[in-house]
Amino acid sequence: MNTDSFALRHIGPRESDLPEMLSTIGADSLDQLIFETVPDDILLKKALNLDTAMSEQEYLEHITELSTKNKIFKTYIGLGYHQSNTPPVIQRNILENPGWYTAYTPYQAEIAQGRLEALLNFQTVITDLTGMELANASLLDESTAAAEAMSLLLNVREKDKKKNNAVKFFVSEEILPQTLSLLETRATPIGVELVVGNHEEFDFSDEYFGALLQYPSKTGKVFNFKSFIEKANDNQIKVAVAADILSLVMLESPGHFGVDVVVGTTQRFGIPLGYGGPHAAFFATKDEYKRSIPGRIIGVTKDTDGNRALRMALQTREQHIKRDKATSNICTAQVLLAVMAGMYAVYHGPEGLKYIAKKVHNGAATLANALEKLGFEQVNDTYFDTIAIKTDATKIKFLAEAKEVNFYYPNDETVSISINETTTIKDLNKIVAIFSEAIKNDFEKITALETGNKIPEEVARKTEFLQQDVFNSYHSETDLMRYIKKLERKDLSLNHSMISLGSCTMKLNAAAEMLPLSDPMWGNMHPFVPVEQAEGYQIVLKKLEKQLTEITGFAATSLQPNSGAQGEFAGLMVIRAYHESRGDAHRNICLIPSSAHGTNPASAVMAGMKVVVTKATAEGNIDVEDLREKAIKHKDNLSCLMVTYPSTHGVYESAIREITSIIHENGGQVYMDGANMNAQVGLTNPGAIGADVCHLNLHKTFAIPHGGGGPGVGPICVAEQLVPFLPSNPVIKTGGENAISAISAAPYGSSLVCLISYAYICMLGVNGLKKATQYAILNANYIKERLNGHYEVLYAGERGRAAHEMIVDCRPFKAKGIEVTDIAKRLMDYGFHAPTVSFPIAGTLMIEPTESESKMALDQFCDAMISIRKEIEAADKDEPNNVLKNSPHTLQMLTADEWDFPYSRQDAAFPLAYVSDNKFWPSIRRVDDAYGDRNLICTCDPIEAYMEA
Repeated sequence: MNTDSFALRHIGPRESDLPEMLSTIGADSLDQLIFETVPDDILLKKALNLDTAMSEQEYLEHITELSTKNKIFKTYIGLGYHQSNTPPVIQRNILENPGWYTAYTPYQAEIAQGRLEALLNFQTVITDLTGMELANASLLDESTAAAEAMSLLLNVREKDKKKNNAVKFFVSEEILPQTLSLLETRATPIGVELVVGNHEEFDFSDEYFGALLQYPSKTGKVFNFKSFIEKANDNQIKVAVAADILSLVMLESPGHFGVDVVVGTTQRFGIPLGYGGPHAAFFATKDEYKRSIPGRIIGVTKDTDGNRALRMALQTREQHIKRDKATSNICTAQVLLAVMAGMYAVYHGPEGLKYIAKKVHNGAATLANALEKLGFEQVNDTYFDTIAIKTDATKIKFLAEAKEVNFYYPNDETVSISINETTTIKDLNKIVAIFSEAIKNDFEKITALETGNKIPEEVARKTEFLQQDVFNSYHSETDLMRYIKKLERKDLSLNHSMISLGSCTMKLNAAAEMLPLSDPMWGNMHPFVPVEQAEGYQIVLKKLEKQLTEITGFAATSLQPNSGAQGEFAGLMVIRAYHESRGDAHRNICLIPSSAHGTNPASAVMAGMKVVVTKATAEGNIDVEDLREKAIKHKDNLSCLMVTYPSTHGVYESAIREITSIIHENGGQVYMDGANMNAQVGLTNPGAIGADVCHLNLHKTFAIPHGGGGPGVGPICVAEQLVPFLPSNPVIKTGGENAISAISAAPYGSSLVCLISYAYICMLGVNGLKKATQYAILNANYIKERLNGHYEVLYAGERGRAAHEMIVDCRPFKAKGIEVTDIAKRLMDYGFHAPTVSFPIAGTLMIEPTESESKMALDQFCDAMISIRKEIEAADKDEPNNVLKNSPHTLQMLTADEWDFPYSRQDAAFPLAYVSDNKFWPSIRRVDDAYGDRNLICTCDPIEAYMEA
């Protein structure tokens, strides 16, 4: 056994398992299986041009050496990013804990109560500090949240505004530059006209439907927006505010002044800078807009026994219901980061947060006073943490960088300095020394922080916040450690058992891939530092771009999109820009197969396109003739086709090259959804099938953990003709010659977690990557054959093979009174998370085992499914009191004095022998979704608080 081989550790089945697995599926060899599964005309004829595999030891030495090329300066750039202290108890017990980072999105609430409670805490933090009634469970970054606010305000315009087609959106010139760039990207396709200007000179005319303000401003000044908001409300202009979360500890909440939406980022709450991300943004709004809020909301409901339970509320996966009518394409969150930020608030509590905020403000005031004593002019008469010094910026920059200090230089005459939680008195003296050297004057050393008074009294916070027990109970490390563990025990993650989610690719997130994330040489890098300070990052990110470009068979890659949905949008915007560059701006028809992911049509509408749905055949493939007919019909206006490959039905469609040719012949481009890329790497690629652009879900195929529903990374890879249009950033140059404006706030999106995918590719190497794909296909077909005769698999390839996933039909069981949801809940009693439920077809399960599950894990899952099939046979439609309908079974049920069920406790909780060896107990019984939606509670306030309201 080659113990240096990472592939040996990543891929689940052992070589000794291969003969039995191949015998079960009726193939003589792995090569024969691949031949029978993947169409020959798209198979790659030569190996990918990638390096051979590194061992784990070699990789860790390599990445450590690269980390030393990063220059970690003391950085005071600000612009929405500030160094913070990650409490070690949170770093060790959440960030570095697979019980938290390997969990899936909490669609199965009964086995996700821990994450749901942590997210409810996060939402409570946001509603309390923003003064709003409702917050979601996080968004991708502050700029994306601001863009979503603009879209929401457009959608909820007053009737008169809609009637008069009010489409102007005012943006304060004090907005962060990256936010303005992203607003520009998002505004044009949906018909919004941005107007950037001075909020003090705004005319509040009828042409406007909304406005966006920055609080504090990008220059650091704290404006009193009260009169602006009042006038806007009087003129039916809805107002969004982008707010700094830490400043809201000392500043009155925007909700207190009557705004409609508050957005921002929680990065300051203990999250590493990570060269731009990932960080959890927040989005808070009024209760009346709850049906329009983007992303996810966690709500309180009850379970079968009437006990308090949590689950995702209202709009969960709204794209799959509303499709092109969805108000947003965002179907994810930044759960892991939101959990950390929420725990930061739990750990420090309101008094701890006040201490930190006052320390930051006092640090800024102390620095301002020291510089003024030296003779410098500080121009911000109000501020929270950022001062602006009038001086020769070029000279200061030279002296500062020589002493490994970064300031922000908005122009040649201004130096902007943002103080953060980590800034010490020693740091302040170092800053003063730089300015002192510039004018050759001595300075008086700072020995203690002075009390700041630069927050105007009329906007100083007077309302209390975080008075709930959870924020006032766990302030010792022992208490917080136990609270985190208490929540962790309620969640089923990959460290417990296989999560066989179709289209979600829940594979091993190897420890060696994760270790560098805790290294401050990677974590403490601000995204807007000069690129020469980020040499280690630049090497990794450029190499990763080249690796992904080679894997996809394309010409270039942008890592900027920080989720799969944003990757979809980015790819479509690049296509849009390509057509416009050729004088074909009228090309706006997007063909989408009926089986596509729901985010596809939502993204197309966001990109200003009109969706035309194409039919599927009885075999689940794209109806080529219907596609041809529609492509020809719309050839003058055809923009693109969005296609998932292998298909969402788990099949390699043999007509794929014909399909892409039809689109090209009619003037369109082909966008490939990369959700199923785990079935392509090393065998075929988007370039080989004839696509022009694809997004990749790095949190699926390339091993970034799902983190309970985020972080995700969704880079786009493009063919030669689309390279010039890759997205830019207003602060750090990225993208092509004719780059579209920003897709995400940071130049390279969520750079920190890109280290994981880089590690995955480096340690698997060219041969391991191909082998991983082959074993993903092997494992799927092994499950397919083991379940044969017990369940019907709806679709298969022309030779009867599945790709990397399959759809199992559960609709016939309705005759027994059993729904697919019953099977999903019963699997919890067997120790498994359910496969994907009712997507892409209602009443089905979509199963994807991935390559990193062992034969033992596959067999246990199949044994569970076969055992459940027997339970279905024993069910009676007229007798719903059965083991399936009552699942999942909790420990409380099993230990109760009363047992009013017609089956044994043994059958309920330990239906197969293996279960007792590693029993996972769901913490609640089946949740009541409808009750929770009728009685929407989205904070951790006691129920009495809502009754009083």
